[in-house]
Amino acid sequence: MGVWGAASVQETLAVPIWLVIVVGLLAAWAVLDRLLIPSVRWALQRRANRAIDRLNEKLQLHIQPFKLTRRQVLIDRLLHDPQVIRAIDAYAEAENKPRAVVMDEAKKYAKEIVPSFSAYAYFRFGTRIARRISKALYRVRLGAMDDAALRAIPSQSSVVFVINHRSNMDYLLVTYLAATSSALSYAVGEWAQIWGLRNIIRAMGAYFIRRNSRNALYRKVLARYVHMATAAGVTQAMFPEGGLSRDGRLQAPKLGLLNYMVSDFDPQGERDVVFVPVGVNYDRVLEDRILTGAQSRKGEGKPRFHFSPLIAVRFLASNVWRWLRGRWYRNGYTCVSFGQPISLRGVLAERGVDLRTMTKDIRHAEVQRLADQLMTDIGKVVPALPVSLVATVILRADNTSLTEFELKGHVFRLMADLEERGAYVHIPRKDRAYAIDVGLRMLTLRKIIEQDDWGYRANRDERVLLQYYANAIIQLVEPETP
Repeated sequence: MGVWGAASVQETLAVPIWLVIVVGLLAAWAVLDRLLIPSVRWALQRRANRAIDRLNEKLQLHIQPFKLTRRQVLIDRLLHDPQVIRAIDAYAEAENKPRAVVMDEAKKYAKEIVPSFSAYAYFRFGTRIARRISKALYRVRLGAMDDAALRAIPSQSSVVFVINHRSNMDYLLVTYLAATSSALSYAVGEWAQIWGLRNIIRAMGAYFIRRNSRNALYRKVLARYVHMATAAGVTQAMFPEGGLSRDGRLQAPKLGLLNYMVSDFDPQGERDVVFVPVGVNYDRVLEDRILTGAQSRKGEGKPRFHFSPLIAVRFLASNVWRWLRGRWYRNGYTCVSFGQPISLRGVLAERGVDLRTMTKDIRHAEVQRLADQLMTDIGKVVPALPVSLVATVILRADNTSLTEFELKGHVFRLMADLEERGAYVHIPRKDRAYAIDVGLRMLTLRKIIEQDDWGYRANRDERVLLQYYANAIIQLVEPETP
């Protein structure tokens, strides 16, 4: 008898163990992503905000919310800026490229420029490292500073420290000395685009620039980022000269970054832009021979700087040998002075101009006037240090030897002249004779000046280097020199 009925059949489906593990991990991640991670992120963000609030209570110039905004948000805001969008359209048409391709190019520039500031990295590591390196290499001193004038800067102002560029140590030195006032945002060149170092510099709040780029789209993206940061009140530091001085003199200012900061400034707006001139000087610039060598090769079409591992090893070995003999000294003194703040609103009101309404050529001329004024004020606050003072006197003597008594007499008079003109002369230990001894020791150890039976005179083979250090204060010694 055949019976049709419902038969219950059980089958076993074999699943690889690795697939079970993958599915389990994905499920766990989904639970974390939906439930736990948002809660943890909120708790960490709340804790970070409290830390920032406590930090701002100690800082004279507060860290603005713009600087703490997530990097991707800033990139998106930059790419959707109306002027950037118009630049993308214009560039696509001029280069006959699809708009999507040009948009990707603009996004690449934005990602390259926009920093990723971390207050923890800046204050916990960055400023401490800057302090230790600066103090290991130099006797660091704070020169002239009108603390009352700096404290009188309105809290809503965008403060920009404008600094003469003597050495790559400037970044570390000014970061260390300004650490109690604010977190500075620098523009750094292509040299910092090194894997590993790049991320550290971004975390310190610096943004990258291509100094010699003529790409119109790139320049517009950079210009709008600088404008956004300035309009948001981010405290910045810039080097108007655009590069290191190769002859020791202050260089003519370059207008790129300054123009981006001020061109769209609204004199009636809520936020002023205040420039603080900063003068830096060193008894020894670590790159001095590289810089003066590059200056002597100027116009030959050779690279600006040449790095030789052999020279670096020889430099380290020489210092170790001096240390073992008890004759190692730090590289003398370095000193930073702060000048009187300059209000952009006040400057424009005095001239009766509004940069936004001017033609390009007239605006360029007004920005040039502002840049020249800033460089003049920077020059006035550059500290006169022992090496620069002694170098100036030795050069004045030409090839004539000066006894120690004669040398000190000339330097004493030079110090008095500079102080009478309002310059800051750094006198270690408040002892003028000791200051001259410091300058002599630095220059004789490096054989830049020679000592014979008659006294001290310039080493003819090192005259360029001697002039380099005298040029650091030439605008103080000879104010009429351009």
